[in-house]
Amino acid sequence: MNPQVTIGKTTFANPVLAASGTFEFGLKFKSVANRLGGVVTKAITLQPRVGNPPPRIYEFPGGMLNSVGLENPGFEVFCREVVPHTRKLKCRVVVNIAGATVDEYGELAARLDSEPVDALEVNVSCPNVKEGGALFGQQPSVVEAITTLARRRTTKTVIVKLTANFVDPVETAKAAEAAGADAVTTINTLFGLALDGNGRPFLGGRNGGVSGPALKPFALFCVDRVAAAVKIPVIGCGGIMSTADAVDFLSAGARMVQVGTANLVNPEAALDVWNGLKAHAEQNDLGNWDAVVGRTRRRS
Repeated sequence: MNPQVTIGKTTFANPVLAASGTFEFGLKFKSVANRLGGVVTKAITLQPRVGNPPPRIYEFPGGMLNSVGLENPGFEVFCREVVPHTRKLKCRVVVNIAGATVDEYGELAARLDSEPVDALEVNVSCPNVKEGGALFGQQPSVVEAITTLARRRTTKTVIVKLTANFVDPVETAKAAEAAGADAVTTINTLFGLALDGNGRPFLGGRNGGVSGPALKPFALFCVDRVAAAVKIPVIGCGGIMSTADAVDFLSAGARMVQVGTANLVNPEAALDVWNGLKAHAEQNDLGNWDAVVGRTRRRS
């Protein structure tokens, strides 16, 4: 079969990506990264960020809360010290960008346009930062404004990562599509709170983002709705731990999938998902992914 997937100007070798924030820059496990469709980097901001104070992780049955807070070296250091290494990866490199203001997204898109990276994932959905984050992603008009800026200032593939925190992602997906996004990633983590034995917030950043298997049913529901509402590709994300999970997201309408929390448990998780998908395609004699994508809404 032909396993490739094309989004915007970018052709990925296969439909599996390592999700932002769970695989750093893809450099610690190059042998895994090189066999994936691509790696989405941890979020990059214009200025360096130290992130939230510890503790940053809280595990619970069925998933975890994270409150990292977009810790990253900032744009200048990323381009000077990281990009020379990521450009040597054999997979596609998608840079996740986050701004404290609407204008910062446009600035990041413009500066990255000349860098040897393949695509941008515009993060309007991080739930554990005080500036921007999910607040941007909850407003279709702001999503449209940010996407418009990014689209005008880069020639690269633009993917918008959506939130489902107190908003219907169908509305923000439509806004991103109208503004020229090549695809949307659905969904990011959901708001969560964990308490310690004294009834106080456990996480240093107070709130966190829920991820892992507990997120899957809702994320799958969102992908199903969004894929039916927009014409641009949807990248499914949220609780994908296995090949069976990935097949579910493709069936719901996703063109690609991102493996996130599973990478923290097993650095080869995304590769395991891809190997499983490849075996699934062979067993079912698939010529490409069209026979699977969106079949939840097809009439028998």
